[in-house]
Amino acid sequence: MVVVAVLAFLAMEALLIVVGFRHDPHAPPVAVRVLIGSLAGTVLGIVMLLYGYVNRDAKRRGMNSTLWTLLVIFVPNAIGFIIYFVVRQPILGKCPQCGATTYSTFNFCPKCKFNLHPACPQCHRAIEVGATFCPYCSAELRS
Repeated sequence: MVVVAVLAFLAMEALLIVVGFRHDPHAPPVAVRVLIGSLAGTVLGIVMLLYGYVNRDAKRRGMNSTLWTLLVIFVPNAIGFIIYFVVRQPILGKCPQCGATTYSTFNFCPKCKFNLHPACPQCHRAIEVGATFCPYCSAELRS
């Protein structure tokens, strides 16, 4: 999508500098045309990069990337982007024990019941998987 964004920038630049003011007898100076073309090309390039971001982010989250990309492209006034960012799924992760795909919000693996977010039994603070003692209260943890 970076290549598409660069091509969109260059196309907008060429369109506004060369073609946009070709027959206008009161065309602005070349420096102003270059500035207008650069600004319009930059905006168009950023929009193309956002389309690419939505496409890759939807794939990473296990969502239908084609559907969301088309929705973002065809729903006007950036409403598609807002809808996407409001309803997108959490990022998918893997269970360290069985390798099953899980959502980061899950506390236990749906396949093997592995505790994905363990807590200290004494102070109830989150601890890392595989820790042998709690770093907050030094309580011994079961292996």
